[in-house]
Amino acid sequence: MSTIGFSEHDHGHCIDTAMARAEGFCAENKLQFTPVRRRVLEILLGKHQAMGAYDILGILSDEGLGSQPPVAYRALDFLVQNGFVHRIERLNAYTACAHPDHEHIPAFLICRECKAVAEADTEMSHSDLSNAAQNSGFTIEKIVVEAEGICPSCAEVA
Repeated sequence: MSTIGFSEHDHGHCIDTAMARAEGFCAENKLQFTPVRRRVLEILLGKHQAMGAYDILGILSDEGLGSQPPVAYRALDFLVQNGFVHRIERLNAYTACAHPDHEHIPAFLICRECKAVAEADTEMSHSDLSNAAQNSGFTIEKIVVEAEGICPSCAEVA
């Protein structure tokens, strides 16, 4: 399992790589990567923190990219549907995918103090849950794993 979000890394490279992957994926699959979709992904990549749709909408509005909620929600729906962004159920918020280069079941580590989010790439295919579902004939369509705690930065302050 690898985790991205609480450790130091080259954030500029992280953003550039994710944007290049999104552009390539959209071009390859003939999907429209509109200026609003692009900007919403850039906003989320710029933080390792979950953001609500209205927080994102505020930024879009300030930049003249739209002020109505459907603008943000449509962009977020597209980004989630194509695996560039995940929805954090617990926070009713969104975060950029830290592992957009492959299919995975993310586990979110959420700091209850600063709301920073780290995404861990899990191996759920061999888990007890997968086995239980398979044994009962149940087909899992979506798994959301979220854990709340304290990130290293907030733990140092405390």
